[in-house]
Amino acid sequence: MAKALIIVDIQNDFTEGGALGVDGGDTVAAEVTRYLGASAGDYDAIIASRDWHDADSDNGGHFSPTPDFVDSWPVHCVADTEGAEYDPLLSTEAITHHVRKGQGTPDYSAFQGTTEEGQLLSDLLTSLTITEVDVVGIATDHCVCATVLDALKGGWSVRVRQDLIAGVGKDSSTVALAEMDAAGATIV
Repeated sequence: MAKALIIVDIQNDFTEGGALGVDGGDTVAAEVTRYLGASAGDYDAIIASRDWHDADSDNGGHFSPTPDFVDSWPVHCVADTEGAEYDPLLSTEAITHHVRKGQGTPDYSAFQGTTEEGQLLSDLLTSLTITEVDVVGIATDHCVCATVLDALKGGWSVRVRQDLIAGVGKDSSTVALAEMDAAGATIV
């Protein structure tokens, strides 16, 4: 059985000091780098997603001057800006594939994104005969949860590395972990 690691949105705008910085984001970036140093060889593919929003639109209502922090947000992760780049504490050497999401649309799941060649994440995993995925990254209660739920819907066996995620809020992250667990993910 082939296995992939999906690294969700470890970007400057989602770590401390960013437009939507999450407490513990830099720690997650550093710990994922440490994990890759020890365990990259355990994976047949290492895939990293990034929000990659259009600069000249509201991205389907995703950006708002009066965000509700549920469906609309302040401007973040605009394509080709420092905020959209990977956090510098995340080593990208072992990453085999990059996925961009939210290009003009309010995407949360890495499965809504495409590779640089335009391939959907689900098609990439299928072409690589991946059957199991481990998911890490930011934010537990938004993009990590959406990615995990989509992976489960797609038929992949999913593990969430609880030591390698960070969420926006403690309560909302607890709810998200329970939702992922109830849907069939293994929380480790």
